[in-house]
Amino acid sequence: MADPFLYDTGERSQYGCLGHEVQIEHIKAYVCRPSFFTDKAVIVIHDIFGWFFPDIRYIVDLIAGHGYITICPDFFKGTDPWKTTDHWADFADWMKDHDPMKVDKEADVVLKYLKEQCGAKKIGIVGFSWGGMAVHHLMLKNPQLTAGVSLYGIIRDSEERYNLLNPTFFIFGEKDHTISYDQITLLEEKLKQYCKVAYKIKVYPGQVHGFAQLKPEDMKPDDKPYIEEARKDMIDWIKMFI
Repeated sequence: MADPFLYDTGERSQYGCLGHEVQIEHIKAYVCRPSFFTDKAVIVIHDIFGWFFPDIRYIVDLIAGHGYITICPDFFKGTDPWKTTDHWADFADWMKDHDPMKVDKEADVVLKYLKEQCGAKKIGIVGFSWGGMAVHHLMLKNPQLTAGVSLYGIIRDSEERYNLLNPTFFIFGEKDHTISYDQITLLEEKLKQYCKVAYKIKVYPGQVHGFAQLKPEDMKPDDKPYIEEARKDMIDWIKMFI
């Protein structure tokens, strides 16, 4: 299997996190809060590199800066994330033990925490790659989630994949060779047929898999405008519904 991440995930600048870690039942999580009280929250679902990865913690802090209690749980439940030293030939076997369609229990635990411990009344969800697939799944299954943003989550075609419960925004990169343009077109056609809530699909020119979570110092100059546009679009979608 070819490496789908054209950015070198092994070369990232360090990041000084603004939040803190908490234990929620059997799950650890990274949480960042705004400086003022809010009853609005966002769950961030990490990619295959897990909840420790600097890019994801940066995104958590970024969303919190817009006025949301923001949390990234360890959806791998303490098991090893994919590592930059792992071989892509083993990826399919690794995925069998890390299925993004099996996050319902953990999502319920986090939703309970946000409601009972943080006072959240409206909760959205954002996910990247592996997490993007998990967001797509949860937006079909969990009505407690007010809105979702799925970033370059691989599309699995089946009739049940299109009847979204609440507004969902799908973000893709034009040059993501893990997701073909035909798949994106099919997603749009099926959503038009089945979906009864607001949705949006946007493809960002020249962008590869993993582009939207890069920290500013890790962005390539030619990509920076599209990354910043995707971030703004993500935040604007959240603000529209949460």
